[in-house]
Amino acid sequence: MISMAGKTISRWWALFVLPTFVAFVIGFVIPFILGIWLSLCRFTTIADANFIGTKNYAAAISDPEFWHALWYTALFTVVTTVIVNVCAFAIASLLTKAIRGANLFRSIFFMPNLIGGIVLGYIWMLLLNGVLQHWGKSITFSGTYGFWGMVLLMCWQQIGYMMIIYIAGLQTLPGDVIEAASVDGASGAQTLFHITIPLMMPSITVCTFLSITNGFKMFDQNLALTNGAPSNSSELVALNIYRTFYGRAGFEGAGQAKAVIFFVIVALVAILQNRLTARKEVTA
Repeated sequence: MISMAGKTISRWWALFVLPTFVAFVIGFVIPFILGIWLSLCRFTTIADANFIGTKNYAAAISDPEFWHALWYTALFTVVTTVIVNVCAFAIASLLTKAIRGANLFRSIFFMPNLIGGIVLGYIWMLLLNGVLQHWGKSITFSGTYGFWGMVLLMCWQQIGYMMIIYIAGLQTLPGDVIEAASVDGASGAQTLFHITIPLMMPSITVCTFLSITNGFKMFDQNLALTNGAPSNSSELVALNIYRTFYGRAGFEGAGQAKAVIFFVIVALVAILQNRLTARKEVTA
């Protein structure tokens, strides 16, 4: 039998959904459609947009700085995704054991995620420049310095957040399966790779998805830490789009076209990643 609450929800569900749906349409659907339209126009404001077809896309694709930023971002995303998830999983495994001060360490590792990206960028710029000044260098000396500086920043910020997700997953693992493996003589490595990790695939899917999307869309940390220096060689795609749109008069349409291309790439990568990791998920 359906309860009174269930009957009420089934009758009035549209009314409850409507505010969220309207907010979604206004805040996402309409700007998204408008963004695609503007990528096909020459404009300085929405009011003076003139349709020019795919010329903006041609300008975006022919921009060598865009391709450099794209490959630079892809490499950055791969490196940070691997480091963040390996470190977060290892720390989560350690902090789910009965060790003194585990809750305190969890809080400490999570705290960097609470700091804004711009603030983190300036903090790490001061720290890294303080180290590099002994060799007469700075974080903006080369794109390589900027790359590894951003990797350090991203990992320091994201590891604690992913750690919390992994801890939640580890705490729900069936203890009888782990105990059975131990009784059967499985080593720690065998238990990890053949039992723990397969059962943790839902958490790994979520963390990998978040790491990939965070890596691709990183903007404020890049802006504060290197601002693309030197000569835009440490520029990620989001910063390249911003600089094209706001920094080059008459290229607003090209910047919008880059944003659409970037959206398609990130969406395809995210869908592919989710499908690949979701296939490996198992149930106890």
